[in-house]
Amino acid sequence: MLAKKTILISGANRGLGWETSRVLAERGWNVLLGTREAQLHGQSVKEFEVNGNATWIHLDVSASESIQSAAQWLDQQVGKLDCLINNAGIYPDAGRTITTIPRQQMAQTFNTNTFGALELTQACLNLLKRSKAPKVINVSSAMGQLEGMSPAFPSYSLSKLAMNGLTLMLSSELASAGIAVNSVSPGWVRTDMGGPNADRSIEDGAKGIIWLADEASHDLTGKFFRDGKELCW
Repeated sequence: MLAKKTILISGANRGLGWETSRVLAERGWNVLLGTREAQLHGQSVKEFEVNGNATWIHLDVSASESIQSAAQWLDQQVGKLDCLINNAGIYPDAGRTITTIPRQQMAQTFNTNTFGALELTQACLNLLKRSKAPKVINVSSAMGQLEGMSPAFPSYSLSKLAMNGLTLMLSSELASAGIAVNSVSPGWVRTDMGGPNADRSIEDGAKGIIWLADEASHDLTGKFFRDGKELCW
């Protein structure tokens, strides 16, 4: 029997993170659900663990001490990671534009959406290097494309643009270690962040993330995808 592949997903308590966790657990992955709270999509952690190949781990990507504590636990209890999905993110831009957003709000968004993804990746590098085909997946957005940026979503768009730059840098830096790094856009999805008027279901939005983790060739790196098709930066 093949050993289970292990994946850590940040922001796994709802929306895209939850759906990705659910599907991969059903496919037999050992899923580590990184969240700030021990409530997952209305279920207790215990209920979810009983029904799938999943374990909850406390993880707040906006706090360095939480990231380091999670990485230490992973090293002691799990030993390796086959995939890391940087999914945790915030969208605090309602009512703001690029000409009115405060510096503090910009810093808050970058701290979670971009700096948190970078620090978590750094903290997990040794775990990823123990895998035969490790992957890092950064959940980005079409609003992080140069042609898709909007002044109405200033901190979110810029944080995702920076995340895409992070993908390019990490893919180049980690190529020699055999770690594939890619960005993925789920589209406009009916999550708490996307709102009820979004044109895609959570299930449809998660499919591209799941494809990158479970089906895409490990040879793909330094690219940006949506629904399995490459996007321009």
